[in-house]
Parts: sequence; structure tokens; C-alpha cells
Amino acid sequence: MTQIFDRTEDEQGSGAAIRIGEMPRGEKHETRWGLMLIIFMRVVAGLWVLMGLMHWATILAPNEALFDVLPMKYASMVVFFGVIDLLAAVGLWLAAPWGGILWLLATGAQIFVSLYLPKFFYGGRTLMVLDIILVGLYLFITFRAGQSASRSGYGTSRVFWR
Repeated sequence: MTQIFDRTEDEQGSGAAIRIGEMPRGEKHETRWGLMLIIFMRVVAGLWVLMGLMHWATILAPNEALFDVLPMKYASMVVFFGVIDLLAAVGLWLAAPWGGILWLLATGAQIFVSLYLPKFFYGGRTLMVLDIILVGLYLFITFRAGQSASRSGYGTSRVFWR
């Protein structure tokens, strides 16, 4: 009993039942990679909605008739990116696995087109570099979220709902 009174206040604790801003004993501060992945996917989804809407603005409100002036391959690429960008954005916003896959497909197509037709997209090669950085970041965060989920026992199917 006398040992309790001999301790300093730091060793005993403040005596408060709830300590604000303090981690419970035994718990490490850990990054919530699943949450970071969802935030990343939603930010990218917003960007892809804007890109899809830009393509649809080219289709629906052109300065001149799109299909009369442009060669068929350019016109079909505008329609392709208008559809796939919006579908990928919806899948990313929902944090669905198919959304990530569709986004990777759309980004891969965008990188390919930027390589061979740099003036097709606004920004050209700069957009291609941004796409490569976003894909790398997506793969890194997805990998870390999967590791975090498997360590905590949730498994990879519950990465997003932790």
C-alpha cells in the first residue's frame, strides 16, 4: 500500500478515467490505410468526373460538328473516354474493386494515347506523368491497406470497412 503513495504522478497517471488525446496503453499509433485509400479514391473520382464531363462537353456542345470535322479515330476516342472516365469515377467513389480496375484501364488507355497523340488531351505529356504518379500512389496505398487489414485480422475483403 505504501508503494502506491511513493510513486510520482506520472507513474500513477493523472487519475482521470478518460484522458483526451492519449492512446490507450498497449495500442500503437497506426495509420488507417483503408481510410486513406477511400479518401484517395474519392479525390481521384472527382477528378475523373471532371475529365469525363469535359469529354461529354466536347460531344454535346462542340464549336463545330465533332463527327464531321474529326477523323473517326479521334471522335471514337472522345466517346470512349467520355464513357469510361465517368464509369471509373462512379466505381472509385463507391470504393468498389471493379472501380479501381476500370480506373486502371482508363488511366492505362490515357497514358497510351498521351504517348502517341500528345495533343489529344489538355496537358499532353504532363497529364501522362500525373497519371503514372496517381497509379503508383494507388498501388502503394492499396498494398498498405491490404497489409494493415491482414495484420488486424479483418482480411482483405474488409479493408474499406474497418
